[in-house]
Amino acid sequence: MKDGNVIKTIGCLAWREMKRLTAIPIYFFAMVGAPVFSLVFFLSLMYHGLPTDLPVAVVDLDNTATSRMLIRQLDAFEQTKVVCVSPSFSEARQEMQKGKVYGILYIPDGFSVKATTGKQPKVSYYTNGAYLIAGSLMFRDLKTISVLANASVGLQTGTAKGITEEQLMGQLQPIEVETHAIGNPWLNYSVYLNNTILPGILQLVIFLVTVFSIGSELKNGTSRVWLSEAGGSLTVGLLGKLLPQTIIFTLVGFLFAAGMYGYNAFPLNSGWGPMLWAIFLLVVASQAVGVFMIGTLPTLRLGLSFASLFGMISFSIVGFSFPVQAMHPTLQALTNLFPLRHYFLIYVDQALNGRDIFFTWGEYLWLAAFLVLPFLIGKNLKDALLYFKYIP
Repeated sequence: MKDGNVIKTIGCLAWREMKRLTAIPIYFFAMVGAPVFSLVFFLSLMYHGLPTDLPVAVVDLDNTATSRMLIRQLDAFEQTKVVCVSPSFSEARQEMQKGKVYGILYIPDGFSVKATTGKQPKVSYYTNGAYLIAGSLMFRDLKTISVLANASVGLQTGTAKGITEEQLMGQLQPIEVETHAIGNPWLNYSVYLNNTILPGILQLVIFLVTVFSIGSELKNGTSRVWLSEAGGSLTVGLLGKLLPQTIIFTLVGFLFAAGMYGYNAFPLNSGWGPMLWAIFLLVVASQAVGVFMIGTLPTLRLGLSFASLFGMISFSIVGFSFPVQAMHPTLQALTNLFPLRHYFLIYVDQALNGRDIFFTWGEYLWLAAFLVLPFLIGKNLKDALLYFKYIP
């Protein structure tokens, strides 16, 4: 087939695929509707970055000016809101079991007296570990308030003994710690989560749509017509079929980038170019993996199951929630089989850290290397297109 004929054939196949995309509503929902909804939903859900006013209960058995000051300080924290002050620990525990509070601060009886007489009163706090983010933030605030309580009591006791505040601060806090969170100094959960969740959703949708578009040809018995229009060439047939999807998915990916780096002003220290290239390569790499899935299991049902399982595992294995270095060595090696893993590393290097492209070129090559996968199952897929008979 001559070059001019190849381009013309690809164009005809792309037009054929466009008619299929517009004729079946599920394509519009999966390729545009669901990703755009996910973009709006997740960006608006975490618009403020960190959750605020998380409810906490306080059991104040001391009921003195010191304990009430401690409660006011806890309520002043941005992430914490005291919604229940109770003299009964059982009542506070019931509120936690109902899910109405995420933590309990327990101030024992005689707290202020013991503190001012040099004894060691114990302030206890309980957090609900069933809620990862809420429990972690609550733990941080309750631990901070306990440290502040210790410093406050120590300051009062030392002042009563005639020690100056400057001398006391050197004893209460001999080492002053400065914390600098690199990449996300605001500790913004939207920056932390959405830069991986949204591309992960895009990757999952691409897997499913690619498998569905080829699998439906097999199921509906149109695969021979499709391959015949491609001149018997599977490569030409795949290029024509996937070209419209590539364009649509790339535009949706660019919309994701505009929402995150433009509208929400997420860190983009490397500029737009590296991340837009990463999105495009993520799209074509995901399509290549989708072709490999339907070629390996050339039935619509099994292919979609493969795509769903592989796509969902991506969210857990790419390293943004649990570090890859802490995984079993076998799993560390398997992470390279997921396009989202390499996109995530590009995002960290380029958007967050703004490193030179020299340090990240290997991840771009990894994404491009996924394009080899369709050739590995080409014969199996072509045989299925020619000879497969769907049995309902």
